[in-house]
Amino acid sequence: MLAHFVHHLLTALPVPLLPLIRDDFGLDYTKAGLVVSAFNLSYGIGQVPAGFLADRIGPRLLLTIGIGGVALAGLLVGLSQTFIMMIVFLALMGIVGGGYHPSAAPLISASVEPQNRGRALGFHLIGGSGSFFLAPLVAAAIAATWGWRGSFIGLAIPTAIFGVIFYLLLGRRTDMSKTQQIVTETHEETPSRPGRLRSLIAFIVLSIFTQAVTFSIIAFIPLFMVDHFGIAEEAAAAFLAIIYSAGLGAGPLGGYLSDRLGRVPVMLASCFLAGPVIYLLNLVPYGLGFGALLLLIGIIMYIRMPVSEAYIVGRTPERHRSTIMGIYYFSSMEAGGVLAPIMGSFIDQFGFHPSFTIAAAVIVTVTLICSVFLWGSRD
Repeated sequence: MLAHFVHHLLTALPVPLLPLIRDDFGLDYTKAGLVVSAFNLSYGIGQVPAGFLADRIGPRLLLTIGIGGVALAGLLVGLSQTFIMMIVFLALMGIVGGGYHPSAAPLISASVEPQNRGRALGFHLIGGSGSFFLAPLVAAAIAATWGWRGSFIGLAIPTAIFGVIFYLLLGRRTDMSKTQQIVTETHEETPSRPGRLRSLIAFIVLSIFTQAVTFSIIAFIPLFMVDHFGIAEEAAAAFLAIIYSAGLGAGPLGGYLSDRLGRVPVMLASCFLAGPVIYLLNLVPYGLGFGALLLLIGIIMYIRMPVSEAYIVGRTPERHRSTIMGIYYFSSMEAGGVLAPIMGSFIDQFGFHPSFTIAAAVIVTVTLICSVFLWGSRD
């Protein structure tokens, strides 16, 4: 959980700092979406080779690069003086950070009984959500004095220090790749029955699509608050922390519910709720109600995450889990990275309200289609 927290200290910054970055470089909504996509697309690309390597050389090096490499790239982002330089270094941060998740999720899954897998992954999620919760608050405070560049530089330093400590701590343990293999063999599961491939594909498509659309909406919430409600950029960045605070409880809750009720029912319920909640962004005024709506978006998003990981890991051969998880994270990141500038283009042309309405309707439609293939399935 601590490693997950530190890994995301810098990766959590582009969205809350987007209003400040936009003003600094004079960007429109489409180019602002490219700032988010530069990291997200490269982050997705880095997942596939990292997952492949984690299955073959063990997770220690990949986990360390996922933390230390992000720190170095984040420092370079903070030192960048042009829009192109910032985009290049954000892309670098995504590539070097890609090794963390394909290594961490299978390692955690192999360390617990299958019936407790959802909860274990949910508790791991506390670290990431805690980082996404605190990073906007800390970044907003730093940016108020030293600007958005100061936020990247200030958080890169503790991240780099932890990366070194983490590598040394892992080195004092027994070979983690061998440990994973032994534990995995202990918890060998029955292979998936023939005919379940269609359900697996439907589940993955639904998870990736809903996550990508939700991400593309969240990416523009700070700009929405600045331009629609007229609040300060630093306040909008801090307000975004409400979404990520939900993961502190929603991640373990989602894992627990999926262990008890089944992965599919929890996934379908969260996806069906996502559409109406996104549509309500058009209707709820600024204030306590809007904050509650952001919290609800976070709850829905974080409940879904451990459910997806547990479902996919449970249907993947142990020796290929990091590779498959890398492909899954790659698809999620790439879809979100592609949709962010598309959403920005929609907002440029039609405004926030029509764009949010379209996104909500598409999520509900895709959930209905995928539910046809998943209906009646528990896990």
